[in-house]
Amino acid sequence: MGSIKVSTAFLRSTLTAAVAGMLLVACASTPPPAQQITAAEVAIDHAEKAQVADYSSPELVEARANLTAARAAVEKEDMETARHLAQRAQLNADLAEAKANVAKAKTVNDEMAKSTTVIKEEMQRNPGVK
Repeated sequence: MGSIKVSTAFLRSTLTAAVAGMLLVACASTPPPAQQITAAEVAIDHAEKAQVADYSSPELVEARANLTAARAAVEKEDMETARHLAQRAQLNADLAEAKANVAKAKTVNDEMAKSTTVIKEEMQRNPGVK
């Protein structure tokens, strides 16, 4: 029985050391959210190229602010906050681009409707012309 107690004590100390090691690893600093920041930068760039600014998008303004705040959080070594802010920046930029695309489509649709109206009016004025 003596050897079983030694084995159990050995296992307990080994397990304790393993748990302590895992806690140290878990407490280690989280790496900077470089991928999320890059994705946010790309999304903002796409939104700007889609001429979102022409539609004075508050979402694009918020995306830029979130990206700036994410970078500041990295400087403060608050990586979870930085990651969250970078993800929000990307989502806001994507939303801004989507809203700009909807506005552009509406503009095209309105122009087509006006053209159709002009053509109909012209046809009514000149019914015999083919």
